[in-house]
Amino acid sequence: MTGRRRPTSPRPFPGVISAAAAGALLLSGCGALPGATGGSREPVTVMTWAPDRSEDINAVKMAGVPAMAQTYARWVNDTGGIDGRELRVIVCDEGDTTIGAERCAREAVDRKVAAVVGSYSSHGQSFMPALEAGGVPYIGGYGASTEEFSSYLSYPVNGGQSALLAGHGRQLGGSCTRVSLVRPDSIGGDGMPPLLNNGLMAADRPASTDILAPLDATSYDEQAAQALERSGGGCVTAVLGARTETFFDSFRRLEPEGQQVRISSVLGSVSQPLINRTGGRNSPFEGAYVTGWYPDAKNARWQQMRDVIGKYAFGDNRIDPDDTAVQTTWIAYTALRAAVRAIDDENVTSGRIVAALNGGVEVDTGGLTPTLRWRFRDLVGTSSYPRIVNTKVTFQVVREGRLTAQKKGFVDVADALTDAPRS
Repeated sequence: MTGRRRPTSPRPFPGVISAAAAGALLLSGCGALPGATGGSREPVTVMTWAPDRSEDINAVKMAGVPAMAQTYARWVNDTGGIDGRELRVIVCDEGDTTIGAERCAREAVDRKVAAVVGSYSSHGQSFMPALEAGGVPYIGGYGASTEEFSSYLSYPVNGGQSALLAGHGRQLGGSCTRVSLVRPDSIGGDGMPPLLNNGLMAADRPASTDILAPLDATSYDEQAAQALERSGGGCVTAVLGARTETFFDSFRRLEPEGQQVRISSVLGSVSQPLINRTGGRNSPFEGAYVTGWYPDAKNARWQQMRDVIGKYAFGDNRIDPDDTAVQTTWIAYTALRAAVRAIDDENVTSGRIVAALNGGVEVDTGGLTPTLRWRFRDLVGTSSYPRIVNTKVTFQVVREGRLTAQKKGFVDVADALTDAPRS
């Protein structure tokens, strides 16, 4: 196991802007805000970053994340701001690189933003030290890096891929007698089987069969054949990020005619946009079990977000309301709004945002998550992910080309998020 890179949490697979360009993208206005009662108060300036443009064809691209942040600001400012405060959003393209992530973080500190909100980056080892040095909180990141669940200045709104894997084991345990797990051959991938197995064993199922796969392959015939052979007619799950689609292409080609093996994955490796792109109801994911963080995209609880996108981002094809990254950005800005409202008449600074969140501000997301709060007593507190407060997941299944709820409501996987595998 030598020669491997330092782990970043496996991507739960699902602005480069100069300081001057970022300033041009800063959403601002003049005079009193529409809908504000009385004079406007001091504005709140935050940053959102994500990989947007890159010459690397393998780089992750999440243009919908900064676009959703800007849309949220337009909506808030058009309706009186946050208690009369204008919301200003600077976006930064981190380019899916360590250098880009650190550059965005340093820019956030230099511009004295109140927080970095609803962002996406897998390079937490690069951006988090810069934010910690500047005292800038990181609110509602997508969960693509381990540092988001360990840094004292991170306030995650979901349980990251760890919760998804633990929950997925629980989901598969309900109907799969045996499970083959296809996962990356990496240090990050090495942490996947214990979490999945915790969930399986909670349902009195045996541990999964562990099948390692390279993340740079163009075909997974060998791994697909192993998964078929070892599944024993049970279930095959793949968590390979953007390569999950490639694996299931190989798998469906090798699957014997008439033999139906249940396939599965977690959100980030499988998403509604991916299902749409690969044929909808005719996609290879039809019938797949999928574990997510939030209610399925057609749930009525997302209607306010959809209405805001329809009015303030009409025609902006960067924003897909079915995209989990876009949804996470919406929830993150909901958390920011609650924290700002708790500050009352004082100017909003990064230190006051941190004090408000640590002091027990409750965030009501309208049922998209449980009520969020980051007091010490609310933290899961395990050594691997001490900052997790939301241990709930959802069970979904692909029916007629749509991710739909397999089980109503949330499932709590706190007991499976342990530091050691169950025996």
